[in-house]
Amino acid sequence: MANRGPSYGLSREVQEKIEQKYDPELESRLVNWIIVQCGEQIEHPPPGRQHFQTWLMDGTLLCKLINSLHPKGNEPIAKISESKMAFKQMEQISQFLKAAEIYGVRTTDIFQTVDLWEGKDMAAVQRTLMALGSLAITKNDGCYKGDPSWFHRKAQQNRRGFSEEQLRQGQNVIGLQMGSNKGASQSGMTGYGMPRQII
Repeated sequence: MANRGPSYGLSREVQEKIEQKYDPELESRLVNWIIVQCGEQIEHPPPGRQHFQTWLMDGTLLCKLINSLHPKGNEPIAKISESKMAFKQMEQISQFLKAAEIYGVRTTDIFQTVDLWEGKDMAAVQRTLMALGSLAITKNDGCYKGDPSWFHRKAQQNRRGFSEEQLRQGQNVIGLQMGSNKGASQSGMTGYGMPRQII
């Protein structure tokens, strides 16, 4: 964690807004999922943003998490280092991020390395882990462990195929969006610019 002095003014306001997005309830769900998914004796961290950040900061758990979502022998991160050196830890976080993107997490849902390592935006870290969990449930390939109600299933693509004849028949149908002229007439209408006759 970088030792930065207190922020003031606009930077303080921005930081407070970012911190308000952090969800303690979601943190508890994510911690439970990571522990179950990795399937090892992992120590449960004390609650709180700072502890959650410290727990994930070295990147080891994140790498184990992404590896556990792949079949044995097909893990994206071959070597997980438990080094205490800052650049090694940051390198592991970026390996996780790259593997998560390959897994299918959208680029817009992926946090930056400094968001976690310096604790700048832990809500973004939560967003990435939520997207990863939702994707794992949606893939339904047997690698996801944990309660299925922890994450939402993503919508699946549902392509439809129409034959040429069906497409031709559809061109002859007037959709209701185009309106209807049933019951319409011009009775009682006057020409433009003429005053309305009230008798």
